[in-house]
Amino acid sequence: MTDPFAKLRFFGAVGTVTGSRFLLQIRKRQYLIDCGLFQGYKQLRLRNWAKLPFSPRQVKAVVLTHAHLDHSGFLPVLCREGFGGPIYATPSTRDLCRYLLPDSGFIQEKDAAMANRYGHTRHHPAKPLYTRADAEACLKQFDSLRFHKGKKLDSRTTLTFRRAGHIPGAAMAEFQIDGQRVVFSGDLGHDGSATVPPPEQIKQADYLVLESTYGNRRRDRADPEDALVEVIKKIVARGGSVIVPAFAVGRTQLLLHHLRRLIDARRIPRVPVFLDSPLAINATEVFANHPDDHRLSVAEAEAACSLPRYVHDPEESKQLDADPVPKIIIAGSGMATGGRVLHHLKSYATDPRHCILFSGYQAAGTRGAAMIAGAETIKIHGEHWPVRAEVCNLDMLSAHADADEIIAWLSGFERPPRQIFIVHGEPDASDALRQRIEEELNYPCLVPEPQEPYLLT
Repeated sequence: MTDPFAKLRFFGAVGTVTGSRFLLQIRKRQYLIDCGLFQGYKQLRLRNWAKLPFSPRQVKAVVLTHAHLDHSGFLPVLCREGFGGPIYATPSTRDLCRYLLPDSGFIQEKDAAMANRYGHTRHHPAKPLYTRADAEACLKQFDSLRFHKGKKLDSRTTLTFRRAGHIPGAAMAEFQIDGQRVVFSGDLGHDGSATVPPPEQIKQADYLVLESTYGNRRRDRADPEDALVEVIKKIVARGGSVIVPAFAVGRTQLLLHHLRRLIDARRIPRVPVFLDSPLAINATEVFANHPDDHRLSVAEAEAACSLPRYVHDPEESKQLDADPVPKIIIAGSGMATGGRVLHHLKSYATDPRHCILFSGYQAAGTRGAAMIAGAETIKIHGEHWPVRAEVCNLDMLSAHADADEIIAWLSGFERPPRQIFIVHGEPDASDALRQRIEEELNYPCLVPEPQEPYLLT
């Protein structure tokens, strides 16, 4: 038997779409690929508080595929617990994390304070997982690495980022170890986005860690602008407003681009559009400042970014709910797990004139998933609120490749990988993708067991 050149263990994103944390050991050096938060069901969120099953001090470096919190949001804890090495990320990912991570710390501090104030907590006192200060401290360890520029990690290991097409800056991480290629897909995008370039075609990988968020489904291929026209015209005609829980990074900018085109073409009424998310406002500035990471021209990017009225002040945010004029409010978070959109849901979800418009994948256990499934009430800040508004999900706006697109991408390999590890999906999605890969491509693949060591030979 050939001696192993590396060992791989999975400490998150197995059996769930969140908490991406993969530990690659090359000889005595440990590299952590992604360091994300668990989100969704309470039993998943509790994992964020568990003692890490590896020593942060022993990790040589973190390789971050992209900025979304289910991939980056645990970094402040890792650094606070003793990790002192570099965090390699693309320039866009680095700049996005400068806003995302402190915002996450601020929200956790705010949620803990609210829980203590109103008593909806079993912990006395409730504490944040980490603070804004923790997040700001970890930003000092970021080290940007451009796409296609190899980084020597040691004399026998090189790291290269390749475009994943998911959000601006999203990367696949390719390790070349003594001539062997180990590739982590991160989150794969698709060719249908109006704003983000498609994922690069990888030709070879000896071992591939592959996401499966949409592993058991085909994304809606309908024209997103036609779908937006149908919803917005109907809601505005009956005097309602459209509330869009949107991901600050990627999805918000895509929505602004489509809305700008529709308003300019007079396909939807010229109602006021509000971007009520300081994080999304900052992310939109990063988007505009990295033209190489999106498909829009300078003029198109400027037009999209100039469309909404930016809401910075919390009091101005509250006033939006008191104004009966039909409007479009884009606010975080995308799965309605936190942020200012929760306050808007209290006002708008209870009224059948309005629409709550989701714009992509909703992880199990989130308010977004519950509302799309037809929940009659949702719990916000310890209280139950009735859902009477129309609830829609424009699935075609998702930034994830679906099962067909993943199979097509894998078909571009020059030879089968020795092993594919299928991660980052709900159990049914991961297993459905495993079956398709085995049956249609005859590639060896498995869904790994959490924390189990896999030897790469």
